[in-house]
Amino acid sequence: MSKTCYGVLRVYYDGVCPRCRRDRARYERWAGEAGDRVAWCDVTEHQQMLRDKGIDPQAALLSLHVEEEGEDIVEGIDAYILLMRRVPRLRPLAWLIGLPVIKPTLRWCYDGWVRRRLIRQGRLP
Repeated sequence: MSKTCYGVLRVYYDGVCPRCRRDRARYERWAGEAGDRVAWCDVTEHQQMLRDKGIDPQAALLSLHVEEEGEDIVEGIDAYILLMRRVPRLRPLAWLIGLPVIKPTLRWCYDGWVRRRLIRQGRLP
């Protein structure tokens, strides 16, 4: 297990996805010191850890999962909101994407994008 999987906020992301890796690097840059309190866990490397938490690794590929220490795991747009709230410059965006009309629309778009990417990569049956 990677030592990077120990921290206050654990993020399960698709480390195979180039865009996901770029988003992670951008987040770390913007987060500054707050980024030190985030552990990034590649779904493909931590499948057993996910299973132990009751999450199917395939489901983790389909949606970002974030676990706060001592809290439940949140996924999808709620996971993005949780991450964004920790970075001052992203807080307004977190508020915006959490609005009742925007959140479900964004979730639908996000889910479709991820499914198409995984199908294109041959990683979704």
